[in-house]
Amino acid sequence: MANNKSSKKRIEIAERNRLQNRSYKSAVRTLMKRCFTACAAYAQAPGSAAKDAVQTSLSAAFSKIDKAVKVGVLHRNTGAHQKSRLSAAVKSAVEPAAKA
Repeated sequence: MANNKSSKKRIEIAERNRLQNRSYKSAVRTLMKRCFTACAAYAQAPGSAAKDAVQTSLSAAFSKIDKAVKVGVLHRNTGAHQKSRLSAAVKSAVEPAAKA
């Protein structure tokens, strides 16, 4: 246990930051899952509403990933990797439907 005032404060700050980081990471994972499910739904039944859902979920996920990188929750290479995964999934879901 911390013995002096500064170490107690550091423990409190570390706990606060841990909770904030956890919420950012959780939100990023949730938005990524929403985007992947929207891509799967669009691949099953292409339509303008489904395509709008894919684009909306993609932009929301990109925004949250960029904010997490800016704040320092995610490393920039991790953010780039996740954005690349999302855009590849969207591209593979949208292009075969566009050709059909």
